[in-house]
Amino acid sequence: MFLLRRLERVFLVTVFLSMVALFALNVLAREIGGSLASDLAWIEEAVRLANIFLVFGALGLALERGRHVSIDTLREALPERLRNTLRRIIDAVGLMFSAYMAYLAWQLVVFVLNTGQRSPTLDIPMGWIYVAPVAGFALLGLRYALSLFGLIDRFKAQPASEIPASGEERV
Repeated sequence: MFLLRRLERVFLVTVFLSMVALFALNVLAREIGGSLASDLAWIEEAVRLANIFLVFGALGLALERGRHVSIDTLREALPERLRNTLRRIIDAVGLMFSAYMAYLAWQLVVFVLNTGQRSPTLDIPMGWIYVAPVAGFALLGLRYALSLFGLIDRFKAQPASEIPASGEERV
């Protein structure tokens, strides 16, 4: 599990830093102007597509760290036994939903690849872009399964270093 978490973080940081570098290069090219700006027209599309992989790639980590939006007032007010039962139900439903979404996304990958559609400036098959939701929902489902079977505790309290100070927004 530690290795998967590390790989996800490295992937996300790499994608994010690549997006920043590409955007900086694009801004610089537009300032310089000339043919360089038109030669780098592919950067905008590449960054948009990288953002898709960034968002879906972070689903599992966000769930594990308790960063998904949830309303936990009622859940936490329940007696421990009922609270644990409700948590298992939430994890089971989340696992089923994630598996179904990964399946639908895979069907979309196959469908779009069969259409032969290609991206305008990168000229890559558009079906590969839809791999991001497949991987993202698979990783999300994995986290729900790990939580359901007690291998991770995604409901545990955050360490004090991760709790925002009063008046700060939680990001």
